[in-house]
Amino acid sequence: SSNEHKLNFKKSKEACVSYIQDALLQKQWKRSAEFLTCYVESLEKDYSREHIGPSEMIWRIGTEILWHHSQSNMKEFNCFMEQMKTLGVKRYLKVCLEHVFHLLCNGHIDEAYQNLSLAESWRFGEQTAIQDKEMKLIQAYRGLLDYCSWSKQKNILLEHGEDGFSDLAVEREMHGYFRKAAVNLKEIIKIPGVWDVFVKCYVDLLEFYGDHNEARQVLNEYAYNSKFPANPNAHVYLYQFLKRQGESKKSLISALKILHDIVPSHELMIDFNTMLQKSKKRKKRQLGLEVIFAALDYAGWKENAKAWSCLARQMKQIVISEKHLDWIKQEWNSRKDWWPAFHFSRYLAKRNWQENKSLSYEKALVAGILLGKDSKYFKYVSHQGCKAQLKRFRMLKKFVTRHNPAYLRISG
Repeated sequence: SSNEHKLNFKKSKEACVSYIQDALLQKQWKRSAEFLTCYVESLEKDYSREHIGPSEMIWRIGTEILWHHSQSNMKEFNCFMEQMKTLGVKRYLKVCLEHVFHLLCNGHIDEAYQNLSLAESWRFGEQTAIQDKEMKLIQAYRGLLDYCSWSKQKNILLEHGEDGFSDLAVEREMHGYFRKAAVNLKEIIKIPGVWDVFVKCYVDLLEFYGDHNEARQVLNEYAYNSKFPANPNAHVYLYQFLKRQGESKKSLISALKILHDIVPSHELMIDFNTMLQKSKKRKKRQLGLEVIFAALDYAGWKENAKAWSCLARQMKQIVISEKHLDWIKQEWNSRKDWWPAFHFSRYLAKRNWQENKSLSYEKALVAGILLGKDSKYFKYVSHQGCKAQLKRFRMLKKFVTRHNPAYLRISG
């Protein structure tokens, strides 16, 4: 019967899709291509309407196969993408974008630019308004390529003497790229979202032409506008801009404070700690200790010699002055149950000593203050240092022994 035929067809189609998925998961690109061919051929008799239409499935799976298949080439990929553009009007701009990404990844920049220009001129009734966001992305990526062309022309000019503007033809061409890039980049960053690469390029354009106020406004909006998603990079870009402009330490600290709240493990936390330690205000110096302790909570910082040096230096100052030992105690209370195994095991002491003696010295100082002269890490490193007749390690051992009462106060 007709119903039975439809049921059997549906089962065989679902089985085919299942085989394709299995082949993709196992990275069997040739096998998955064969099943996809069978799937496409079977669709000639399929009149069902599913949530994800067959054309979208073919586009997504086919793109993945062609990207990885050993025998695929650029010509085949271009041909496939052109066919996909004609299959679904609703997905036209998305397919165009994916096509452009593939061209860019393979170094076909001019061809990518042509495709973006063609997509930007695309119009299809009401679909044009519905796909407004995709169109904005098309324009933004075209602006990005205009920026790349501008950057190339700028480098040519800067190589032509001290003034950098000896070739008027190149200069005019550069300004042309600037105008086109600026218009499109400015538009995309008005929309709430994560636009890191577009923001960086637009700010670079503005800074080159001396429009620092506009650049500052763009970066402030990107970092502090509540409509935009929380984005650590927005605060990084703002901090870097403020630093280039020679802004006050107060402004720099303010930018990094927010970054610390979002990503306490960010690499800029060393800069943040250094600035806070130089402050005359007690609260900022205490915050500096908190910042470096928080950074060292993360595995990626375990062997960061600079971070351990920052912590060791501040802790040494506190111990010598015998002031603010409560700062160390406050940070240590929440870590004393897991930091010894995480940072100060005998195994790590042995490895650190073999790989980086400067790192082992800084860590041994911290371990000696936090865990006392009998800690495994301190005992191993100080013994090896004294055995190797290294003066700084003998001084380290004397320092920790002399200030062992500080450890007793910190440990409670």
